[in-house]
Amino acid sequence: MIGEIGQVAEAATKIRRNVGRVIVGKEEAINLLLVALLCEGHVLIEDVPGVGKTTLAKALARSLDLSFQRIQFTPDLLPSDVTGLSYFNQKTQEFQFRPGPIFANLVLADEINRATPRTQSSLLEAMEERQATTDGETRQLPRPFFVLATENPVELEGTFPLPEAQLDRFLLRVSLGYPDRDEERQIARRFLETNPLDELRPVITTHQIAELARECRQVYVGEAVEEYLVDLVRATRERTDVTLGASPRATLALFRASQALAAISGREYVLPDDVKQLAGPIIGHRIILAARGRFDGRTARDVVAAVIQQVPAPVEAEALVGG
Repeated sequence: MIGEIGQVAEAATKIRRNVGRVIVGKEEAINLLLVALLCEGHVLIEDVPGVGKTTLAKALARSLDLSFQRIQFTPDLLPSDVTGLSYFNQKTQEFQFRPGPIFANLVLADEINRATPRTQSSLLEAMEERQATTDGETRQLPRPFFVLATENPVELEGTFPLPEAQLDRFLLRVSLGYPDRDEERQIARRFLETNPLDELRPVITTHQIAELARECRQVYVGEAVEEYLVDLVRATRERTDVTLGASPRATLALFRASQALAAISGREYVLPDDVKQLAGPIIGHRIILAARGRFDGRTARDVVAAVIQQVPAPVEAEALVGG
């Protein structure tokens, strides 16, 4: 088991180094994307334009030898522009299916909140079921299948906020943030003459990704950590400043993501610190603040931080004890 987890950590290191040839800093964000990939989950990046969201998605796809498609969401985008459509071929006198950009391993859904709810919902089946239905026929999507959606939190005019049901489909919500001064200088220097993306080569194969994901499921979660994880999620439902707490889907997401984070860190067991590190990105977008909380100026991030302070965490020795 230790050797197998070591393979996960080694692969994660290779990917981080490869992506790091293009993306300066942002190791935490890269780790979160790797966690989502190994959990077969999806990621919502909420950040301002120009901080490297598209570049990060492309660098990850090339590092993993994944097919990549980018969809620019706009108000006039139709569901068929996402899933594909059937057309009549004059030469063969038959209807043929033209796959949409959703039929790729890694799909970048850029500014997803600019599309209408009807088009947004065309992603729901694909994200949850790994399949797309067009003209009454269901087609399987390639595996792995990974949606990386972006939102611009600054511009709200002409946008359609994602409903809670769709937000819950995302395993993680991530923010890249602006680089610091030294990182920004490195970015300018790195992209001055050539685009480092052009030089990226895959470091692991698509088949290896599936194997690594299976290994992550074998990471040990002690009874104390399991109880701590459940108590964290349940605590969000008991607060007066929260209208809707995190669902059991959040519990399952936090469980699996903690296993993946432990694996890429080279450990065969989950620590309470793994759970704490992932609580914000996994729980934050799954809760709805009450009017009282919003009036007091609180955010979902503040609520999660308060819950982490409120729920006592087990010590490392307890984390290694089984039920």
